Amino acid sequence: MARKDVFANITAPQESSTERRATPGYATRGASRSMISSLHELAEKAALADQSQSADAIVELDTALVENSFVSDRLGDDDAAFAELLEAIKERGQDTPILVRPHPTSDGQYQIVFGHRRARAAKALGRPVRAIVREVSDGDHVIAQGQENSARENLSFIERAIFAHKLLSLGHDKPTIQAALSVDAPMLTRMLSVSTRVPKAIVEAIGAAKGIGRDRWIDLAQQIEKPSAAALAEELVASKTFAPLQSDARFEFVANGIKKAGRLPKRQKAGGEWQAADASVRAEFQGAGKSYSIALKSHDAGRFGRFIADNLERLHTEFLTSTKAEER
Repeated sequence: MARKDVFANITAPQESSTERRATPGYATRGASRSMISSLHELAEKAALADQSQSADAIVELDTALVENSFVSDRLGDDDAAFAELLEAIKERGQDTPILVRPHPTSDGQYQIVFGHRRARAAKALGRPVRAIVREVSDGDHVIAQGQENSARENLSFIERAIFAHKLLSLGHDKPTIQAALSVDAPMLTRMLSVSTRVPKAIVEAIGAAKGIGRDRWIDLAQQIEKPSAAALAEELVASKTFAPLQSDARFEFVANGIKKAGRLPKRQKAGGEWQAADASVRAEFQGAGKSYSIALKSHDAGRFGRFIADNLERLHTEFLTSTKAEER
């Protein structure tokens, strides 16, 4: 029985959400065109291998010999989804093989290109993992890994953004990252704007936040750029209220906490109060920067106010004289 084309999810057209769809013609130009062409070549080689090799091209590997990808694309695990996958594999076996490549530095070992959760399930069940072994370069590795997850639509916006950031820090160019995530240049810019502005510790504390989309993360990134907001976010994720929450609720807790702090009333300007010895006049004053105000109250407030107004020139001259004397 012929096995499935393991690159089908990479090369076949994908149904994706608006925020993940590349602009028309994007994948047909320049370096991106070369990337997609190389994927089609991989698919053709896989098809030829199907025709020329026997069914033992799908091998069973000891999970102890299989290492995770050199770049992580997930923030934690969805325990409920993994439990469902574990039960399914336990009942009917592993239907779909994972894709691995010979480990680039350790002979006799392998590195997962995609299929991490299936490998984890096999290990938990004490079974070998069914895999297809392919020689895959680092560039094709990240493209295959990213597009497999994009096809399954099981990575959240922030996971994709962090994945893009990691690939960039590893030296992969932007066309490769765009091909891996099936996004255009503007979308990649938005992803990187979030991953570079929201502190790593805050992102890891919040987690995958599957229900939180691009716009909410961009809004948080803009808010958290302020040092005071970043400090508040650190306090919020360290609070006792934060820890028991699910990932989406953690995001809401942090985002709402920062917005609420931004709406708090401003501190009153520095001020004071004076009262005449006979209590005939009371003055309240406030000042900040280039503004200073005096409010006179009590029954003599009007007369005293007119006196001050009539003598402002003299008072100002006395002020200048006293200031010059202090400077000496």
